Amino acid sequence: MTSELKSSTLVDRAAQLIELARAAGADAADAVVVRSRSQSVSVRLGKVENTEASESDDFSLRVFVGRRVASVSANPGFDLKVLAERAVAMARVSPEDPFACLADEERLAKSYPDLALFDPTTVETARLREMALEAEAAALGVAGVTNSGGAGASAGFGGLVLVTSHGFEGSYTASRFGCSASVIAGEGTKMERDYDYDSRLYFGELDDPAEIGRRAGERAVRRLNPRQVETGQGVTVVFDPRVARGFVGHIAGAINGASVARKTSFLRDRMGERVLKAGLNVIDDPLVVRGSSSRPFDGEGVTGERLAMIEDGVLKHWFLSTSTARELGLATNGRGVRSGTMVSPSSTNLSLEPGEVSPEELIRSVGNGFYVTELIGQGVDMITGEYSRGASGFWIENGALTFPVSEVTIASNLKDMFMRVTPASDIDRKYGVASPTLAIEGMTLAGK
Repeated sequence: MTSELKSSTLVDRAAQLIELARAAGADAADAVVVRSRSQSVSVRLGKVENTEASESDDFSLRVFVGRRVASVSANPGFDLKVLAERAVAMARVSPEDPFACLADEERLAKSYPDLALFDPTTVETARLREMALEAEAAALGVAGVTNSGGAGASAGFGGLVLVTSHGFEGSYTASRFGCSASVIAGEGTKMERDYDYDSRLYFGELDDPAEIGRRAGERAVRRLNPRQVETGQGVTVVFDPRVARGFVGHIAGAINGASVARKTSFLRDRMGERVLKAGLNVIDDPLVVRGSSSRPFDGEGVTGERLAMIEDGVLKHWFLSTSTARELGLATNGRGVRSGTMVSPSSTNLSLEPGEVSPEELIRSVGNGFYVTELIGQGVDMITGEYSRGASGFWIENGALTFPVSEVTIASNLKDMFMRVTPASDIDRKYGVASPTLAIEGMTLAGK
């Protein structure tokens, strides 16, 4: 399907836009085309609730006139000349932006690797329906499950074309397949809900729908008859990998160059200092073959490289696009992402690297504590690092998971949490953010 991006003249149309923008008076420009195709089916209680299919080709043109910049977007069928002239006219009356620019020419990818991101497998709507029904049936077959929140399956791909006025031209396509199930266990006021899902680039690697449904049902049943534990200080909280990925996301947010430039990160003055527990490493790698968030080049035509963002606990890099890097007096590291007409830095395949002990050994070492399987609310202040979120999971007693827990709050400060985290060995790298089970000492638990 990558070839379809080129054969459909999207690259040629993007290049025409650049030429017309230069003819209209732009000093520099870049054009992006994002192509997406998707279909999905959702079911509930054995019946199809919704079937969707979508197709789009979105064009974006960004032009520079001196230090002034403007961007416009359009769908297929627009007049190229009118769009280019409108963008240049907008730029001429825009305020100056001293940092907005194209990536330096010497940083542009002269060639880029094939990361095997596209699976050409065609999955018909009927097959998606079967997958969703299979997942739901397996979930409802778990003893204790009483209702369905629905199940779904999806397939699609997204493609990116980028052309710049200073010599870059490239395109790539990534496929995506998914399946999920959500169910309810229990009756009346004692109902509990949980879910499970899987998402892959390659259809053949997707977990069996029945297995996804079974896991969803078992998760929901395990949560029945929860208790509210006593309030305590200095509690060791263990994050299930599904929750731990969100914790790694907080690390990513704190080391995002855009947040540093805006002074909205609590780590903004900590470059070169220890910000994580000694021995811990956070890796970002855009060039993983078949990686969930891999990309052969970024939204500006720069190929990134594998970076130890945090090495042995010491902060080494920010995520940087060209404009953000210039604002900070640095150089881009190929983490620019197109979002509509904007370019901003972001992570790619990000991982908090695993430790040496198994999750079972880690839980045993805790003795008594709290194992979190779900977090509620958005109580995280990235300016100060203050952290307070509703949580549910299981109480750890004598090194083993015992009864389910709900309606409690865990709190601390991310600065302290980063320095007290211990990873297990069970990392799963199939998603764009990967983390093993994590134990964090010294948290406050607010219960009854």
